[in-house]
Amino acid sequence: MTTAELRDLPILAGLSDGALERLRGFGEVRADPGQVLTREDDPGAGAFLILDGTVTVELRSATFELGPGTVVGELALLVPDTGRVARVRAASPLRCVPIPREDFVDLVETEPTFALALLRELARRLAEVHST
Repeated sequence: MTTAELRDLPILAGLSDGALERLRGFGEVRADPGQVLTREDDPGAGAFLILDGTVTVELRSATFELGPGTVVGELALLVPDTGRVARVRAASPLRCVPIPREDFVDLVETEPTFALALLRELARRLAEVHST
């Protein structure tokens, strides 16, 4: 993964060069279709930034898919002492960046464009879940 590839993702477009390099340092995780990334109620140790492929997010009340440029697993990191709210599994061959909890929180606190993009994405998902 390159810095340019990361910067092309809308959620990361405004990140500083240092933040992008930090994300590159986490490496990549690949998952085959059906592989589970998170399980409901498990503690949140990190989030995943999807580079390629799609995931299925399975809530108690809804199921939806997310693709490149989205972050999954973030809710358990934003709400202290909360477990995962959904099972997330690869719906297709997946390539993503694992972001540890402390680094994710630091990105939210120090990179306002990332925080705002994340809020917009979360609001969009909430609206979609409630409209179905």
